[in-house]
Parts: sequence; C-alpha cells; structure tokens
Amino acid sequence: MKLHINGDINEYYVQTICMIFFPGEKFSGEEEEGAPVLHLDVAEGVDEITATVKLQYQGKETVATKQIVLSGEFTKDRARKIVIGHAILSAAGEMMHYRPSWGMLTGVRPSKVATELLLSGLSKTKARKALTSHYMVIPKKAALATDVAIREQQIIGNPDPKDCSVYISIPFCPTRCSYCSFVSYTSKRLLSLIPDYLTLLCREIRTKFRTIRELGLRVLTVYIGGGTPTILNAEQLRTLLATVSECTDVSALLEYTLESGRPDTIDAEKMAIAKAYGVTRVCVNPQTLCDDVLKGVGRCHSAKDFYRAYNIARQSGIKCINTDLIVGLPGDNFQSFAESYDKILALDPENITVHTFCVKKAAEILREGKRVYNLRGGDAGKCVDYSQIRAAEQGYHPYYMYRQKNMVGNFENVGFAKPGTECLYNIYMMEEVHSIFAAGAGAVTKLVDYAPAGSGKKSVIRRLFNDKYPYEYLESDGGDGQAEQIVQFYRELGF
Repeated sequence: MKLHINGDINEYYVQTICMIFFPGEKFSGEEEEGAPVLHLDVAEGVDEITATVKLQYQGKETVATKQIVLSGEFTKDRARKIVIGHAILSAAGEMMHYRPSWGMLTGVRPSKVATELLLSGLSKTKARKALTSHYMVIPKKAALATDVAIREQQIIGNPDPKDCSVYISIPFCPTRCSYCSFVSYTSKRLLSLIPDYLTLLCREIRTKFRTIRELGLRVLTVYIGGGTPTILNAEQLRTLLATVSECTDVSALLEYTLESGRPDTIDAEKMAIAKAYGVTRVCVNPQTLCDDVLKGVGRCHSAKDFYRAYNIARQSGIKCINTDLIVGLPGDNFQSFAESYDKILALDPENITVHTFCVKKAAEILREGKRVYNLRGGDAGKCVDYSQIRAAEQGYHPYYMYRQKNMVGNFENVGFAKPGTECLYNIYMMEEVHSIFAAGAGAVTKLVDYAPAGSGKKSVIRRLFNDKYPYEYLESDGGDGQAEQIVQFYRELGF
C-alpha cells in the first residue's frame, strides 16, 4: 500500500488504521499495480483541524473530510488523531462496505481510552457515548471497554509504588503451533538446552529477588509463562519452584500462576509439585475441543487429552484454573466453536480467556502459503458475541482485554472470571501499574513510575531486555548486569 501524506502526522498511526481495512498489507515507497493508494492532507488553523482522505483501490475512488473545532475538549494531538481516524474510516468504510467494531482504536488497550473518559468525570453512559461518537466504536464494544475499565480500576485501586510482580520465562514447547509467534523452541537440539537454561534462569531469579529485597519492594504476583512451563520434567519443575520459594514468601503472594498450557505436558506429579510449592493458578489451554482443528494448527493433543489434564489440575487442589479458547482458527466455524465453548462452561473453570486468531510475521502458517488474514472474520464475530453472552449468563464477567494487529475481523482478546478470581498479573501487566521484574530468555523487565489515567501526568516506563533466544541467553550474564540499572531507576524515584 502506498501512502501520500501531507501535514504534521505520525505515519505509523496512519498505517495502523489502514491495516484495519487491508490486514497484512505492506507499506512500500512505490505505487504497485492493484495495491491501495491513500492520500491524506491535514490542515491546521487557529481554531480547527481538518483531515481530507482520498482512497484509490481496484479502479474505485472515495473521498472523505473531517473537521474538529479546538474547544479544549481534546489536546491538539488527540484532535489530530481523531480527525485522521474519522476521515480514513469514512473513506475506507465506503470503499470496502465495512465498519470496524473498534472504530479507530488500534492500540493494544482499548479500555485505556474508556478509563481516561471515566476518570475525566464522565458517567458510564457518557463514556460509552463518547467512544461511539468520537472514536467510531460500535455500541456493544463501547459497553465492553467501559465495563472492563471499571473492573480494572476497582482491582487496581491506588497502587503502592513499592508493589511489583515477577515474570519467569520458559520459552520451550513440545511442538510449535502453526500460528504461534512466541519465542518458543521445539527441536530436540534446542530442548536439550533446558538443563543449562534452568541453571542460569534460577541464578537470575535469585538476582532479581535480591534486588527487589534491597529496594524494599513487595512482590504481589509471580507468573511463570512460556512457551509451555510444564515441558519441564517433574524434578526440573521442583527445582524452579523451590528457587522461587527460597527467594520470597509465596504464601504472602496475592497470586502465583503456572501457565501449564499444553494438556500433553500435564501430569499428576507436576500438579502435585505445583500445589506443594504454593501455586494458586494454572492454565490448561485446549484452544478448541475439535480434534480436526487441533490437528490442523499443529497442536499435538486431542480433546480427550485436555479433559484428562483438566481433571488432574482440578483434583490437585489448585484453587484457580484458566482455560484458553481461540476464535477464528483455520477450519473452525461457529458450530464447532460454540460446542467447544459450551463444553468448557460445563467444566466451570474460574477463568476463561477467549482470544481472537491472530497471525504474526514469524508464524509457520504464513510460510505454508495459507490465506489467513480476513477483514470481516467470517464466523469470528458471531463466535465472539456468543462467548460474551454465554459468559454473562454463567456468571463470568470481563475483567481484562487487549488487542493485536491483524486479528481476524479486527476483534479482541477478553479474559472472563468469576467474581474474586480475576488474574491480577494480567491486569498489572496490561495496565502498567507497577514494575514487572522478568527473568529468562526473551523476558522484558518493565520498570514503572505509575501515573493514573486522568492525572495529567504520564507514567515513566523503562524496559530492560534479556537476550531473546535461549542459546544467546546461555552466553549472557543471566541478567546480572541489570541490577545496577534497576537500582538507579528507583533511586531517581527517591527509594
């Protein structure tokens, strides 16, 4: 796709809106035959900003203009984004005969805008109306974003600057799903790195917790993710969890998650070890209960394997179980998704997370030549609606939400929970309310000086990146070099 831009404009923002209508499109410096071309002009007067868009595609042309009078309701930067968004959505919507559910909201956190509106003094009803009128969000999505924002703020409360969480990365899987883009490793040679990886990881865990203690911080949650953490054998898992217990009082944690994930890696011994070492939440993720769909996306387990793993997790006594399902998987449809979802509801897990299928550049499915990007999403919208209606009927509420690029139908990922069982780490991480200390390959420590939405201030965030790949991580200092940077960040905050 070719962009011709005139004015003080963030080109990346324009690209992200264009990708709502042209998912998977690449932006080049040349006009290619058959590719869309967009002309955007932004004119700024003393009291108004005007955006004009001309879109050309497949021999057709549409034009749209939007103007905002600067009345103090928006900052100039926000007003500029709104007029650009309105103009592109109007022109592209007319061209493609399509209205995106989330309007011009392209960011990871649509509930953030709802939070800002609520904290500015708007009522729940007026916040919803602002999302629909200013940001062109359809009413049911505006209601979802507002509901999630309210629940997030209830859980977040008034964060203490001394609070933090810890993330531990196990970037290995038994096989790689065709849609996966995570840094996870599956070959025998790479899996052979696990013993050495675990040794260095435990050293980094000790270093990170020592720094946390020296700064006088309080760990609220620990999240062990991947990859598939339960790819570790029983003794390796014991070693990992014993290291965490050595470093902190796990009984004082508000939450301790082991993202078990793949049912084919779960057994009774591992769950018993997790329970013994204080884990309070596990994830057993089928993605679908349709065996043909599982096979098609490279999941080497069956629905029967999931039921076996789920029952083991339930019998272990770990109090909170999460299950993940994915809307829009290749080969899935509304009937098979609805059957999977109803079967999950019948199990009565504490948490259900419904993701929308999303493919990134590194996914194997793209190299297979399959067409996976889908503007309208086929059955996906119907599946998303069904999941949210049925969750409400069964007493679950949406408590966190995020979005990604190139999601089928431009929909969302939503976490549902029974009251009091919300995954705190997901909220803390997504809303960036306190620092997350991360250990392991591909892990990113996020140091946060939090400023509440609507406070007029901006949160200060500094990221410290570990080496991405396990073999690089094994040649590193295991995060030792980050301690000084972490201490300096907190010293600047007055710790």
